Amino acid sequence: MNDSSANAPHADQPEASEAFARLFGELRPKLHRYCARMTGSVIDGEDILQEALLRAMEALPRAGPIARPEGWLFRIAHNAALDFLRRRARQNAVQSDEETEMIADPVSAVDDRQAAAASLRTFMRLPVAQRSSVILMDVLGYSLQEIGGVTGLTMPSVKASLHRGRIRLRELAGEPEDIAPPVLDEREHKRLALYVDRFNARDFDALRDLLAGEVRLELVNRSRMNGRREVANYFGNYARVAGWRLAPGFVERRPAVLVFDAADPSGAPSYFVLLQWSGEEILNIRDFRYARYAVEGAEVVAVVDRREQSVG
Repeated sequence: MNDSSANAPHADQPEASEAFARLFGELRPKLHRYCARMTGSVIDGEDILQEALLRAMEALPRAGPIARPEGWLFRIAHNAALDFLRRRARQNAVQSDEETEMIADPVSAVDDRQAAAASLRTFMRLPVAQRSSVILMDVLGYSLQEIGGVTGLTMPSVKASLHRGRIRLRELAGEPEDIAPPVLDEREHKRLALYVDRFNARDFDALRDLLAGEVRLELVNRSRMNGRREVANYFGNYARVAGWRLAPGFVERRPAVLVFDAADPSGAPSYFVLLQWSGEEILNIRDFRYARYAVEGAEVVAVVDRREQSVG
């Protein structure tokens, strides 16, 4: 974390909020990689990211001079992720100190490759302190001191967590993941196929007919719209954009619309859209067009002619 105390904004300066908003925008993909791996989900990771932004902006007026803004933001995101894990009761987020004399392994290309290739599900099998230490060093490239600043762990604890987390990742790398592929039920497949077919035919008026009166839209990292009248404009914007092909599928085993570059039909999806239905009407749209970092590392499966084919 290349924080500079010389240029650190003061919380009482009028431009501080704008400066931190810019910094958060620059760090958003990196923060998302951390949150997604801490929570085991690119979708939940985005929720944590947004919660961290709100916490940071609320804390800024009373924070005083912030010497290391990047570390400060990562600490807020880390704490938001821990709170999420506590709420979800997946793990005990309180991690005791490890043996104080444990020495961290030297960084190696093998560790880097294993951490980068590990699935989000695999990271969730590590205890919280091990998970955060491995992500921060082997995925994001931060130092032991920076990891301690983010997590609040002592240096011996960071070293021990990193050592044990790397060992466990090596063990997990050799274990097969025997998980049956997700399957759309008939009703969900019909609804997704209808949305995809109308979009690919550029029949946006027909898509507007699917909207519930109280429909909500989130263009992640950009804007929100409420109600049929506002959300109708969303399709008008897409009508002016060419070059995209949609397909029904799954993101992290959740039904989703996958968006592909029509010029690269064999490529991976560029981003995805989540739909929530009320009967046969669309109640909620969550579009990741402006948050394409979220598809990185996600478990993505495209559905083709009722047969599931993994694409990520």
